[in-house]
Amino acid sequence: MKKMILAASAVTAGLLAAGAGTGVTEALAGGMPPPCQTGCVTTFVPPGTGSHGPFGIARGPLGSEWFADGPADTIDRISQQGTITAYPVPTPGANPGWVTVDDSGTVWFAERFAGKIGRLTPDGTITEFPLPSAAAIPQGIVAAGDGNLYITEQGANAIARLDPVTGQVTQFPVPTAAATPLGLALGPDGALWFVERSASKVGRMTLDGTFTEYPLAPGAFPNRIVAGPDGALWFTELFGNKIGRITTAGDLTEYPLPGGPVGITVGKDGQLYVALFSAPGLDRVSLAGQVTGHWALPGALQVATGTGLAIWVADNFGGKVYRVTPYTTSQ
Repeated sequence: MKKMILAASAVTAGLLAAGAGTGVTEALAGGMPPPCQTGCVTTFVPPGTGSHGPFGIARGPLGSEWFADGPADTIDRISQQGTITAYPVPTPGANPGWVTVDDSGTVWFAERFAGKIGRLTPDGTITEFPLPSAAAIPQGIVAAGDGNLYITEQGANAIARLDPVTGQVTQFPVPTAAATPLGLALGPDGALWFVERSASKVGRMTLDGTFTEYPLAPGAFPNRIVAGPDGALWFTELFGNKIGRITTAGDLTEYPLPGGPVGITVGKDGQLYVALFSAPGLDRVSLAGQVTGHWALPGALQVATGTGLAIWVADNFGGKVYRVTPYTTSQ
C-alpha cells in the first residue's frame, strides 16, 4: 500500500468568513454559480414534542430528503416545500440511525438499539428484519447490485448481508477483533468499503466475503466513507483531523482537516462536503484537499446531497436538520 500525507493548500484569501455563507476561489468557481452570501442555511425542526436527534440522512425521490430521528423512534421525510412527515418505527426504543434509499425509492434504516433493519416502502409500510443478534448495533447500510443489503454491525464486529426477499441474514466476521466497523460504501470496483473505527483501518470486502484491511495511523478513529467522483473512496478521521483518499488498489493519501471530520458526502459540484464534530460546522473540500467553503453549524454530524446543489446536514445533538445552499442557485 502506497501512503502519502499532503498538506492541504492554503485557503484563498478571498474565502468568506464562517457565518457569512461560503467562499470559493475564482479558479474553482469557473462554470459554477456565484457563491451564496446571505440566507445560505435553512433550519428545519422535526414535528412533535419531546426530544429529537436527527442522525442518518439520505436523498430520496421527488426531491425529498429522509432522516432517522432516534429519540423519537421515527423515520422522517422532508418534502421540497419543507413539510416534514414522521413515520413511527414499530419497535419502541429502536433508536433508528443510518439511512439509505434504494433505486425503487424504498427507505432502509438501521435500528441500532433493537438489532434490526427496517424497510419503509413508498406507501408508508414498515417491515422489520431482525439480525442474528439483538446487540448487533447495525450502523452503515448500503444496497448492492446483487439485490442484497449490506450492513456494518458494530456490536457483532461483522458485515451482515440481508436478503430482502427471504429475510435471511449472513454474517461475515471482520478479521480484526473489536474493530468497530462503522461507515460503509459501495466502491466503483463493486466491493464494499468500510471503516474500522477502533482498529484505525479501512476495510474492503467483496460480495462473497473476502476481506482486505488497510491500516491508518493509530488513533485516527475513522468514521464515514463515501465513493468519490474520481474513482477512489474518501473517508473521515475524527481524531486524526484528516480526510483520507484510498484507491481501489489500496493507495492512500491523507489531507489535514481540523475540526473533527465525521460525516462526508459528494456534492453535485464534484466537491466533498464534510461535517465537523468539534469545530462544529460544514466544510467544502476540493479533491486536492483544499477547503473551499465553510458554514458554522452546531451539531453537524451526517451530510447528504439534496435537490440540485443543495446539501443537507443532520444535527443529532440540537435536534435539527439544515439545508445549505452553497451557491446563489440550487440548480
